[in-house]
Order: sequence, then C-alpha cells, then structure tokens
Amino acid sequence: MNRAIACAAACLMTIGAARAAEQESCRKVRLAEPGWNDLAFTTGVAQSLLHALGYETQSDLLGIDVIYLSLKNKDLDVFLGYWDPAMRTYFAPYEKDGSVETVTQNLTGAKYTFAVPAYVWDAGVKDFADLKTHADKFEKKMYGIEPGSNQLMLDAIADPSLGIADWEVVESSEQGMLAELARHIDMKAFFVFQGWAPHPMNTAYDIRYLTGGDTFYGPDFGAATVSTQVRRGYLAECPNVAQLLKNLTFDIDFENRGMGYLMNDGMAPEDAGRKAISEEPKRLDAWLAGVTTVDGAPGLAAVRKALGL
Repeated sequence: MNRAIACAAACLMTIGAARAAEQESCRKVRLAEPGWNDLAFTTGVAQSLLHALGYETQSDLLGIDVIYLSLKNKDLDVFLGYWDPAMRTYFAPYEKDGSVETVTQNLTGAKYTFAVPAYVWDAGVKDFADLKTHADKFEKKMYGIEPGSNQLMLDAIADPSLGIADWEVVESSEQGMLAELARHIDMKAFFVFQGWAPHPMNTAYDIRYLTGGDTFYGPDFGAATVSTQVRRGYLAECPNVAQLLKNLTFDIDFENRGMGYLMNDGMAPEDAGRKAISEEPKRLDAWLAGVTTVDGAPGLAAVRKALGL
C-alpha cells in the first residue's frame, strides 16, 4: 500500500512539473490582426482576458499574407480573424500543409463584398456588372484597405466578364478608405469600396451592398463566418489558452458596439475590450468555463477581480 501511495505521489509530482513547464512556455501569447477595427476589438477583448489571467501578450499589426506566413513559421500563435470564404485564397496553402489550424467559429452572420453609397445604388449601380457602365463616374477606381487584404478586388478586376480590367484598386487602410467614403459622400460623388459587417460604417453611412459578387466573395453578399486560428501544435502545447480560444465567441451587436468605442471614442483596443466586458459581464461565464489563470487558479474569479466586476 505504501509503495502504491509513493508511486502515485511521484506520478503526480511528474505531471505537476510537466504542467508547470508547459504553462511557463505559454506565458506569452503572440497575436496579430490586419488593422481592421473588428479584429482590433476582438483581439483587444482576448488580450484583456489573457492579462487578467496572468498572461503576457504581444499584438502585431500585419498584412494577412504576413500573418499566415508568421503562423507557419511559428512567429505568431493566434489569429482571431479568418473570414470564410473571403480569405480562403490566403488560407488554402496553409490548410493544405497543416501549418495553421482552425480552432472554432467565433462569429456568424458577417458579410463582406463591394458596397456603394445609397445615392450611387439609386443611380443604377446595384450589381458588379453595373460598374463598367458608370466607369467614368467612378474614375475607374475602387477603394480597398491595407495592401495584402484586397485580393478579391484584384480578382474581380481581372475577371473579363466584368469589363473593368483597366480599373485601379486604391489601397491604404480601413481608416483611409472610410475617410475617402465620407469625402465622396459629402460631394455626392460615385464611390465603390470594400464593405463589411460587423462595422459601424453600416449605421454611420447610408450604404448598399452590390449583388453579383458570388464568384469572388460567396453568396448572400459575401455571407461569412469568422474563425479563430493558431499555429500548428499550439492547442496541444498550451491547453489552457486553447480552452479560452475555444470558448471565445462574439456576435454582430457586441462587435458593432465595441468597434464604436475604437472609432468614435478613440479608445485603445484593450480598453474597448474591458469596457465592452464590463457592460456585459455575464459573457465571462461561458468564455472562462474550464479556464484557469496562468498559475492554475480559477479563471472566472481572477478575471472578475482584475476587471473590477
């Protein structure tokens, strides 16, 4: 009996030591987002939770192509922003070689495709095919976001059926594109851009989404889901962070409000995340189910204390 107890104790000590080593290697969580406010906000939520659990985080602003290459090379751990189907082209080679793993869908009900101000839609631009008819009014330009994030626009231009091969994609940033949208609306000028939901643009401006983009963005105006992804092996290496990532899901209304804190109130992403959590603290029950602090203490109690809830 004593021998059995001694063996069990030794086994538990070994398991405990292994867990401590694993936790130590996982204490810093490296995330990235491409400069989109929806992903800045959700990444800010994740960081606020991780910090409250005792983790260190690093969040880098990178183009989508660089994010995937960094996950493959194990220079990043977590990406909360895989828009499907809009990013399939980017993700495909990494899915094929298994270097990037999808954890869970964190948002449903999203959409992503070409949009125009309502007065342009009223003037007859209601479908991708209508763009060529009004090419001169658009100055043969369409407005995208960060370089590396506009491949679907480039694919549309390259499609001979649309007749817009001589158009230009103006790349800048989400903020730059929206500034141009506001400027064009003030002048009642024609403007076509890459629009999406969730995003406060849908309430700040009177805009319409174009039909005809199924080939590029998928059906139903680019109806999309957003998923969390990690580098290969991360879920097994860091099971506590993995559990948080599996639990961490959002909805359109929550993200619209949170993005408003960034865009309208000028808050930093993590501050916006903390504010959004403080307004709906019941979300923590599901997000932190089965999650501990970095040192193994109950996660929910620690986060509530850290956030003053």
